[in-house]
Amino acid sequence: MTPDQPPSGPTSGPPAGPRLLPYGDSGVLVELADTETVLAWCDALRAADPPEVADIVPAARTVLVLAAERTPLRRLRDRLSALSSAPAPARRGSDGPDPEPAIEIPVRYDGPDLAEVAQLTGLEEDAVVAAHTGASWRVAFGGFAPGFGYLTGGDPRLVVPRRAEPRTVVPAGAVGLAGSFSGIYPRESPGGWQLIGTTATRLWDPDREPPALLRPGAVVRFVEVDR
Repeated sequence: MTPDQPPSGPTSGPPAGPRLLPYGDSGVLVELADTETVLAWCDALRAADPPEVADIVPAARTVLVLAAERTPLRRLRDRLSALSSAPAPARRGSDGPDPEPAIEIPVRYDGPDLAEVAQLTGLEEDAVVAAHTGASWRVAFGGFAPGFGYLTGGDPRLVVPRRAEPRTVVPAGAVGLAGSFSGIYPRESPGGWQLIGTTATRLWDPDREPPALLRPGAVVRFVEVDR
């Protein structure tokens, strides 16, 4: 197993409603049904901007909500309970509006697994590229390395398994697919995703504020450049 392992199994499941659990003495862990519900919860929480909340940390099926200074956890929990009916987000694809300006990532679709992804999906290689660039993706949560974001909401035809044998070295800037996610390797590392392209975009820059280009909730669109 490599550090870039996406969430195992489907990104949906129990609980049917949110489950609020204490997280030490400074936070509440919200367990949710799936990644889309996590995105909806985070959108609703950011829009409400409650003073009890200091930070929001999403994952595949949970949201860690950290309490603001001197905020009792009971008050934070009561505030989160009021969000239990957060609306499910509309699927964002090529025909749907983006909630905010998208971050455009130029990609050269020259990945070593492009042909295999075409075979797995039953699409021509050009159709794989069109599907990858034709939808708006969203950063659902951060991953195994600084700057890595798990992108969701893409074309469902691009759902593919990880490689049977992970690579010992994946170069920085590699663009890949695994399960229902897309992602970009911010630095050289081992990896098992299906690599379909490369980008020169810098995902993590300690001199930038914030250092991560792709933060949870951000909208991403891939743009093809000459292969």
